[in-house]
Amino acid sequence: MAFDGIMLHHIVNELKTQALGARISQIYQPNRDEILINLRSLGGNKKLLLPTRANSPRVHFTEYSVENPAKPPMLCMLMRKRLGSGKLVDVYQRGLDRIVSLEFECVNELGDTVKITVVVEIMGKYSNVILVDGNGVIIDALKRVDMTMSSKRIVLPNIKYEFPEPQDKVNILLEKPYKAVERIINTPAEKQLNKAVLGAVEGIAPLTCRELEFRTSGDKMLSNKTLGEEDKLRLEKEIEKLADITLTCKGEPYMLYHKGDSKPFETSYMFIEQYGSLCESKRFESFSRLLDSFYYERDSIDRMRVKSADLSKILTNLIHRTSNKINIQKQELENCADREELRIKGDLLQANLYRIERGAESVTVENFYDENNAMIEIKLNPAISPAQNAQRYYKNYNKAKTAEQVLTVQIKNGEEELEYLETLRDELSRAVSEKELSQIRLEFMEQGYIKRNKNARKKPQPLAPLEYMTSDGFKVLVGRNNKQNDELTLKTARKRDFWFHTKDIPGSHTIVITEGREITETAVIEAARVAAFHSKAKESSNVPVDYTLIKDVSKPAGAKPGMVIFVNNRTVYVDPALPEIKEENNA
Repeated sequence: MAFDGIMLHHIVNELKTQALGARISQIYQPNRDEILINLRSLGGNKKLLLPTRANSPRVHFTEYSVENPAKPPMLCMLMRKRLGSGKLVDVYQRGLDRIVSLEFECVNELGDTVKITVVVEIMGKYSNVILVDGNGVIIDALKRVDMTMSSKRIVLPNIKYEFPEPQDKVNILLEKPYKAVERIINTPAEKQLNKAVLGAVEGIAPLTCRELEFRTSGDKMLSNKTLGEEDKLRLEKEIEKLADITLTCKGEPYMLYHKGDSKPFETSYMFIEQYGSLCESKRFESFSRLLDSFYYERDSIDRMRVKSADLSKILTNLIHRTSNKINIQKQELENCADREELRIKGDLLQANLYRIERGAESVTVENFYDENNAMIEIKLNPAISPAQNAQRYYKNYNKAKTAEQVLTVQIKNGEEELEYLETLRDELSRAVSEKELSQIRLEFMEQGYIKRNKNARKKPQPLAPLEYMTSDGFKVLVGRNNKQNDELTLKTARKRDFWFHTKDIPGSHTIVITEGREITETAVIEAARVAAFHSKAKESSNVPVDYTLIKDVSKPAGAKPGMVIFVNNRTVYVDPALPEIKEENNA
């Protein structure tokens, strides 16, 4: 992702243009890696997003709403107290480093006007948001760094804030392009041109380095040591162009897609030529819109991953434990397979008691169960009588027979439990809101996987199912979790409605409401695609989906939530997708 110093330079320009003079109306901390600042001004309200996750650190305006915890974290409360309704008076970037400072004019508890700076450091896994007072002293940070974490740079309250040590690279905003070319050429080691550019020029991403290489040499593979004079001039010219669009903030926000793929893979502030016809580009009206669109889905997944981490860990342990238990029981069941041999040996001993001497360690007798009356050796316990040896074989036979019956039931129950746990894992992976997560957490409690929260005031309000419409007018309802699956299938749906579910794959119950009409082939295909989309096979293709009438679906007594049996079903194979007409209820 090309969120480099030049991209940040354009974002800083947007912040200056649209937010200087704006006042803070609210501060939120949706999770441990993210700050959201609401700004209000005469030009309208803005939401400034400051994520510091290792895979997506950045700064930009956002239009999406973010769920916040019921109780704000300590840092969030501190920022609200110190920044209050502060006014944004300046935004600046150090060179082309990925560090931006947001300077606010605030009023302290004594009524004095003070300056407080929010420093956002965008440095991969070391990214941070740091609150600094007017004297340059750290008030607090999103991620505190002590001596055990770093011996070079400490980030703790009440110590002086120091910028990270600058990189020894050429700043194209301050130095002439030929200086950058000289640095590239004079790099001691021979490197491929794009790698040499990356190591010599400040604030430039690998994508842009590759683009400069492509525009300089085309398909030729050049190194910093094999550049000809014409290559040097072309490279200098391209760096000059890059410096110009950076200095004037005339870069253009582009999102890149692989040909025929709807999922973006990269962003840029310039038109990218290196991929040729293999790549498609979409231009956005602003850099904030570009980043907001690119990261929204990934951020939603990351936020829910953090919030559901405890449940996910419990579920992983349960699945691992249940799977191991089943494997052990199956091994024990295999050991019971030779129980008939125990009974035969007991019979043979009983029939030959008169021939067995007490204290013998074994006896060889004729096996009258064998067609050829072959001889068989039977081991004995010399400490007990021959009759007791026979009884011991009968006892072991009965024990193995009982064990087989018990193990068969236990394995069946264990496999059903494992299947149910997989449905929980699937619904946990598809949860997109705190409300959905609360419903899943309640299900964990009701099944005894986690303790009930005695401090909880009341149960979370049930959510409405997801709702879609097929292109020919059939309503499609989808359960968000196992309890809602039961509600939809067993109570909401009528006998002539249709039930859809991925074949042998965890997923949501999907219901087509027919309202007495005959279901169409179009509705079947589109509903099956919806069912596949809301399943573990979402990223697959040619997914098998079973469907049948609701009257042919039933729930066995004592079955886990969401577990049903069905008959008279048919199967279609579809690619997961949602209908173009979508009426999703998020209440």
